[in-house]
Amino acid sequence: MAYDLEKEKQEAIDAGYRALRSLSEAKENLNSAGNWGIVDMLGGGFFTTMMKRSKMDQAQSNMDQAKYDLKNFSKELRDVSMNCDLNIEVGSFLSFADYFFDGFFVDWMVQDKINKAKDQVSEAIRQVERVMDHLRTI
Repeated sequence: MAYDLEKEKQEAIDAGYRALRSLSEAKENLNSAGNWGIVDMLGGGFFTTMMKRSKMDQAQSNMDQAKYDLKNFSKELRDVSMNCDLNIEVGSFLSFADYFFDGFFVDWMVQDKINKAKDQVSEAIRQVERVMDHLRTI
């Protein structure tokens, strides 16, 4: 079977779009969690904490999907002779402490984790977009 560069490029581009979609969904949920986090720091209470945690859990799920999609994207890039180390770290969000020791300091730590995760997701989006731009030119 002959090597078809155009077919391999398209498969890589499709995988890149899937990764971008899951990263974008994670970013949206992290933004929402961050907004709820600000309200929580201003004294939002249990309901606010629950809403923030819900958005954080959705973002975690999106980020898990993004990790899978990024691994697949990297595999497809190897098929077109492009090696790329695309990785995002998905740490815990101090959820136990957030529920059971709810207070400004813990809310601030959680908000910091949300902001760091947003930065990581934004950087991963930039990396994928940069690689996809390069893919389109080869």
